Amino acid sequence: MEIRSLEQYHKAYKQSTEDPEGFWGSVAEEFVWRKSPDSILQWDFEKPEVKWFSDGQLNITENCLDRHLDTIGDQTAIIWESNDPEEDSLKISYRELHSLVCRFSNVLKRNGISKGDRVCIYMPMVPELAVAVLACARIGAVHSVVFAGFSSTALADRINDAKCNLVITADGSFRGKKVIDLKSIVDEGLKASTSVKKVIVLKRTGSAVNLQQGRDVWWHDEITKVDDHCPAEVMNAEDMLFILYTSGSTGKPKGMVHTCGGYMVFTTYTFKTVFQYQPGDVYWCTADIGWITGHSYIVYGPLSAGATTVMFEGVPSFPDMGRFWEVVAKHRVNIFYTAPTAIRALEKADLSYVNRHDLSSLKVLGTVGEPINEEAWHWYDQNIGKGKCPIVDTWWQTETGGIMISPIAGITPVKPTYATFPIPGIQPVLIDEGGSPIEENDKEGRLCIGFPWPSMARTIYGNHQRYKETYFSAYSGYYFTGDGCKRDKDGMYRITGRVDDVIIVSGHNLGTAEIESAIDEHHQVVETAVVGFPHDLKGNAVYAFVITRDPVDNEEQLRKEILSLVSDTIGPIAKPDKIQFVAGLPKTRSGKIMRRILRKIASRDNKNLGDISTLLDPSVVESIKQGAL
Repeated sequence: MEIRSLEQYHKAYKQSTEDPEGFWGSVAEEFVWRKSPDSILQWDFEKPEVKWFSDGQLNITENCLDRHLDTIGDQTAIIWESNDPEEDSLKISYRELHSLVCRFSNVLKRNGISKGDRVCIYMPMVPELAVAVLACARIGAVHSVVFAGFSSTALADRINDAKCNLVITADGSFRGKKVIDLKSIVDEGLKASTSVKKVIVLKRTGSAVNLQQGRDVWWHDEITKVDDHCPAEVMNAEDMLFILYTSGSTGKPKGMVHTCGGYMVFTTYTFKTVFQYQPGDVYWCTADIGWITGHSYIVYGPLSAGATTVMFEGVPSFPDMGRFWEVVAKHRVNIFYTAPTAIRALEKADLSYVNRHDLSSLKVLGTVGEPINEEAWHWYDQNIGKGKCPIVDTWWQTETGGIMISPIAGITPVKPTYATFPIPGIQPVLIDEGGSPIEENDKEGRLCIGFPWPSMARTIYGNHQRYKETYFSAYSGYYFTGDGCKRDKDGMYRITGRVDDVIIVSGHNLGTAEIESAIDEHHQVVETAVVGFPHDLKGNAVYAFVITRDPVDNEEQLRKEILSLVSDTIGPIAKPDKIQFVAGLPKTRSGKIMRRILRKIASRDNKNLGDISTLLDPSVVESIKQGAL
């Protein structure tokens, strides 16, 4: 089911919509099943209930590891690059990874974990994180990875919601110049937990830690007590594989449940298709495994496809702004997948950081996490891809499990700021404010999906009613993504931002992402966040928080230029009433801008900003408050 031409894409897409069961049943035949599925799909969006390959049996790690041993067992599975460029890289073959996973699977079993138990993983970006994830999957335990930048409170919320039995962590982690004490964060979080019986601690930084007698054990001690023989647990396709919590920027975090069979089929298919992966390619996704991007496109998708996947412990700015490009050159990376937030930060740096490194190995570039603005897209294209690498601007979500709308590298057309066309099997629908589908092109609406796909989340852990209300109640018969979207005259899709980030000004719906993209086109602007604030005449007005490339000598002149740019790009109605120049924006450690905080500041509601402890730099908030207009 390979797509190697535009004609093949159209043929595959047509088949996937006319005969979805035949299409995905054929894709599923590539995998190793303990029992091949006869039933491909049952679904009902009203309940909502979706089942893919429900009578099939498998273990995802047999597809990520065992099936490769006879053919590419000695090929590198994981290249690990440290936070410290002076520390040696590691290359782990598929055979070595298989042994490590089996051994740690036995450690988990020895510490009381069995099929169906939930295991929380709170670790730095080291190979043992991938090993821990795969070891859980091998024995049928449900992993819940929590990004190792969350606070003890956020960690405790997730542990308690999933009722985890065991936590896997490390003494600490390195992040740029910082050393973060992970074990003490876990200790604090576990004061509010009653379900956790064991904690396994990896030694990474050598920091002193307190081991609680009877609960805490060292990874390196436990690994000596087991062998590497561990047959994979047979799982039903619809058994839980993992729970992954959304960031919880508002309300209680949502534990999205993903299952074994459909998730495996879809992430592998989309990895190979979107990036046009070829055997021997070196692939690097810069995300953290604590997020869905890391689950799907560092671990499961690439390893199931037999690829070499790079894991990076560090940050793009340490020891300097050339670190990404140094790693690309060092490992001859062919496929590079990162976030627009990182691209904009690197764009701000001197080009010498790029030009001192040989990037000629690159064949495909990708972006993920948010819509990319046009200036950053062109910078990425010209300076990193040298005009020769297709850019796949991928749209998808934690809830979708895998890439939904994206160019297919070198096959389908690209258009800056557009995710372009849906992946085969994905049936997007635009819905108008009255709840009706929009059939014609060159229109905007709410982005919904009209038919199930294999990797969609099946429920919110422990709260199916919330799952129904959040994703299936807005528009009957559709999965509602929560995103606004524009479809151009050629049928290409452009995400315009979260619908809750749509500002209604004088009766006009304005997508924040569109205004941000227009402002970002100014040569002095690095990044922008736009929110609405109450206005006596308009109902709402636009407030823009703007980071500039250089200190601003004449703020009023720059404001005039930005207003003119917005007016020319979108229309006078979209012009911000207020433009505040700021040194930074309140972001989570994954790079997500916390617009709820900016909305509060813009509305002069500084006393109810909520929890800011999970921000990358909480001090940014005070600085913005002091400069508020």
